[in-house]
Amino acid sequence: MSFHHRMMLQRYGLGCTTSLYSEVLFDPIFTPIFTAVLGTGAFNIGVASISYASIASAIATTAISIGLQALLAQAPKPPKPEDGRAPLNQAIPFRVYAVGRTRVAGARMMWEAKGSNLYSVQAIAGHRIKSFNRFYLNDDEVTVVDNVVQPLTTGGRYGAGSANVRLYTRLGANPETPYAELVSALGADGIWTNDHRGDGQASLAMRAHNADAQDQQTAFPYGAPSPSVEIDGAYCWDFRDPAQDPADPSTWTWTRNSAIILAWHLCFNEFGFGLDYQKALLPVIDLWKEEADICDEDVPLAGGGTEKRYQCNGWDTTENGPKSGLNAILATCDGHLVARGDGARILTVGKFRESRTATLTDADIVGHNVQYGVLFEDECNRLVPKFTYPATNYTSCDTDFFEDTDAQIAAGRVLTMEGSYEWCHQWRQARRLGKRDWLRQRQEVKGSLDVRLSGINAVYARWVRLETPKRLPKLDGKLVENRRSIVALTKGGFTMDFIEHPEGIDDWSPATEEGQQPPVPPAVNASEIPTPVINLIQAKANGGSVYIRVVIIDPEDGSLTPVVRYRVANADGLGTPGAWVEQPNPNAEPSGGYIDLSTGNVPVDQVLDVQAAFIASNRRYSNWSVTETVTSTSDPTPPAALTSFALTGSAPRLGNASFSFSTGNDSHIKTVRLYRVANGASFDPDTAALVGTSAVGPSASYASTDGDTTRTNLLSNGDFATDTVWAKGTGWTIASGKATHAAGTASQISQALSMASGEVIRIGFDVSGRTAGTITAGIIGPPNVGGVVRSADGSYRDRLTANASSTTLRFLADAAFNGSIDNAIAFKETASCAPQGVWDYYALPLNGSGVEGPHSGPVTVTII
Repeated sequence: MSFHHRMMLQRYGLGCTTSLYSEVLFDPIFTPIFTAVLGTGAFNIGVASISYASIASAIATTAISIGLQALLAQAPKPPKPEDGRAPLNQAIPFRVYAVGRTRVAGARMMWEAKGSNLYSVQAIAGHRIKSFNRFYLNDDEVTVVDNVVQPLTTGGRYGAGSANVRLYTRLGANPETPYAELVSALGADGIWTNDHRGDGQASLAMRAHNADAQDQQTAFPYGAPSPSVEIDGAYCWDFRDPAQDPADPSTWTWTRNSAIILAWHLCFNEFGFGLDYQKALLPVIDLWKEEADICDEDVPLAGGGTEKRYQCNGWDTTENGPKSGLNAILATCDGHLVARGDGARILTVGKFRESRTATLTDADIVGHNVQYGVLFEDECNRLVPKFTYPATNYTSCDTDFFEDTDAQIAAGRVLTMEGSYEWCHQWRQARRLGKRDWLRQRQEVKGSLDVRLSGINAVYARWVRLETPKRLPKLDGKLVENRRSIVALTKGGFTMDFIEHPEGIDDWSPATEEGQQPPVPPAVNASEIPTPVINLIQAKANGGSVYIRVVIIDPEDGSLTPVVRYRVANADGLGTPGAWVEQPNPNAEPSGGYIDLSTGNVPVDQVLDVQAAFIASNRRYSNWSVTETVTSTSDPTPPAALTSFALTGSAPRLGNASFSFSTGNDSHIKTVRLYRVANGASFDPDTAALVGTSAVGPSASYASTDGDTTRTNLLSNGDFATDTVWAKGTGWTIASGKATHAAGTASQISQALSMASGEVIRIGFDVSGRTAGTITAGIIGPPNVGGVVRSADGSYRDRLTANASSTTLRFLADAAFNGSIDNAIAFKETASCAPQGVWDYYALPLNGSGVEGPHSGPVTVTII
């Protein structure tokens, strides 16, 4: 081969380097995409042939749609929160979907006057929802009792004279129940009949009765009432809960978790992307579980208590297409989403982990364009995070901004940009998201890299560590963030846009960085009493009992008595809340602009809804505040460590690992969780893969398994105990429990194996006595699929994807190979198999309130 030919091959990553194949094929996450692509014009996933023309979109990373970046890129966005106050009025309105807790008016389906009554029906969401929480007529929040709107007595609004308004709701069951009053009034005219059920559609119906002529303006000063509602939206499949079945929506749960909502939008939302969850989620489900757990992490608040790291609440219409909702969801969790070539989607939320980091070397990069500084048109010296604020009846609101006054002086003016987090409803969360975008925007090192095919793992990783002493010496050893990667074969393989990863992006000091709660304009009810604004909420353990601490903003009116009420959010286990329990606080004193309130003892270890109100001296109540949610943790005592934790069974471990453990004489222990981390990695339950949960008691023994225990070796005579079954090429012999190849001729030893297109075959084997040459496991059937080339003694693993022509498993020795193989294993991977590799397992005991005890481990396991 000529020098010029070798240089051209090396430039395009097609030869003259061992890094091209080794890094790709070692990685159990990314291998399935690319092993079948090299050396052919197409490859197969399932029964469909995928060409190079389509792989460009299949492998490309989705653009990171995070707050500020989404705004700058003019990415599609959902409606503004204020748009949820009035229903859509169109001949054929776009359908609506909603997640988390939000205010929405939906789309008007019917508007009909008959006699003294006005009837209307609004489609609130095109799917089943959890509940209707609050009701509004125009901009007035109203109370509904037995479907009747209680009039605002000041002026008699909605109740002057003979006027009255009734509201009816449907959650979207299938089949649904007709609105009997509307059918009775309009059915004979064929306007609204028993056939107008709205199966699977959450809806709101209204009947408004006119007042007498002299009272009409008093009863309806804004004209016909326009209803809107606060709802708890879609049920989603929480893939961390074994009791939930992705094929049975009746087992799903309502959630605000950004990762779970994103999975729903990708795979299960009728108005989302419609991906097959078996391809998009199951192959990487452990990665999704990790991200969902991070979203649920408790972040401390400056005044005490915690809130979840990343929550998502919002609504959208089908006018915008599914990418609008995708951008909004990703913005709530600083999310990075990758579309993998085999159809899987990989989410990484905003929290740095070394496990989500790949490496690029000089050999992987064929071109670069690096900017060391910020262009004037891109400069930003003030970032204003914007979010949706439930306390102002769901309007857009700013938090405290981030700014650089020195940069403002140097620029001679304030250069403001907005971080748009419209599906974020917690002001502290908006501040945390804003800080992350602010630090990125201030980074001066950014640009793009042309990455050859050997760097494919970095294309899928969110963070990349550069080992580039020759090509990019200034960035050697630096950590950069992969902002967007696309296929660009003419540039060597991929083009990656990057930015240097800011130091301290995950650091958060509530006392100094939380900022001030955005102001809430006074909102009064019929008694002209302001509505309380909750600053924070906290469950406080007291022995074996729990009370709830609620801090509200001081209304600066000593005549008002604050009152707190709570209820169990899921009293029957089916999502139905319990009854409200009120607790007045007549002796609460303001301090520093706040009032600190508390309840009596509440039900322990339950999710509680909590609200606050003011009572005037005439015993009239204000409107209740926005509902906050808290878990009443009762047992602050951590459990004792396990008395034993050990691996059971024997090697080889085909897609699974089984363990036994024993508990001590400790009444606090209630649960033991089994975790998996990469061998040698530090253990952090917030980021480790949770693979098993066992309910336990004191002084007892238990078992737990990670993976699929049904897998068996499909190869006969894999230990080479006899000279049978295997087809031996030139130079191969079987004796003394080994298959041995003598140097001289490149040849293979093989065995027929039944495989279907798209099936993943896991392979294990040992190499011993090797003095020269290489050996490679592989699958025969054009195109052949090869594993990693081995050139030393050791125990090895491969993971290969069969195609439609695959018929035989082989071990291919080159002409120089002199050595033996033994303990050959092959089996078909299932979705429930534990991932291939060397792993450390840990067991973590918890008490009944979720307080963690000392962990046990690591126990190191090699899984084929």
